[in-house]
Amino acid sequence: MKLIPLNAFADNYIWLLHDTHQALVVDPGDAQPVLAALQHSGVQLTTILVTHHHPDHTGGVEALRQATGAQVFGPMRETMPEPLTRLVGGDQVQCMGLTFKVMDVPGHTAGHIAYFCDDVDGAPVLFCGDTLFSGGCGRLFEGSPAQMLASLDTLAALPDATRVCCAHEYTLSNLKFARAVDPDNQALAHYTAQAQDLRERQQPTLPSTILREREINPFLRTRQAALIEAAKSHDASASDEVSVFAALRQWKNKF
Repeated sequence: MKLIPLNAFADNYIWLLHDTHQALVVDPGDAQPVLAALQHSGVQLTTILVTHHHPDHTGGVEALRQATGAQVFGPMRETMPEPLTRLVGGDQVQCMGLTFKVMDVPGHTAGHIAYFCDDVDGAPVLFCGDTLFSGGCGRLFEGSPAQMLASLDTLAALPDATRVCCAHEYTLSNLKFARAVDPDNQALAHYTAQAQDLRERQQPTLPSTILREREINPFLRTRQAALIEAAKSHDASASDEVSVFAALRQWKNKF
């Protein structure tokens, strides 16, 4: 299997997974990078997975459907380009001999879903859209802090080796914030240097792993004493796990 992040727009990644014959793509906001990659690889697109309704994740769906006949899967509770098979947490998608389990992860949008496969060439893969980023998480456009915290808890419980395939190259800006709120985290400092080197060489920082994100991502560490104190320094009213998360997310919004 080949797992490839295709560049789109200013900082989007459209994930392409193929076995040299068939392929799936995740969140194709633009059809052109996908069509070019399919032609280059000589593979047939059979499956399109969509995590949420934002145009930079759905804009290329119709053109790809028309060009390839691929079947489209997306969230049950959001307005999506029709026709598609609608999914909720607990559903499964079969493709290329793989089983992708659907997870409800509201917060960024009200009906956001993610796709998890527990074995792609020996390691799990997570397509999480705009819920979890490396070093960060999505803005809360439609969901509540409690929903997003619960969604991140669900993702954080996945196996350590899970490859985190999120949809934007936001890593360096996320890590700048993470170091402001968690300055004594040595794993974070080390990862920041790695990520800076990758970006200087115009390489993607993704996929990350769940283990790494548990070590360095402030939004997965909101129950740690250092992060609680940082949140309280920004918002003295932060008193429980949801309000601590909300304070950190609001701080990031203005950072």
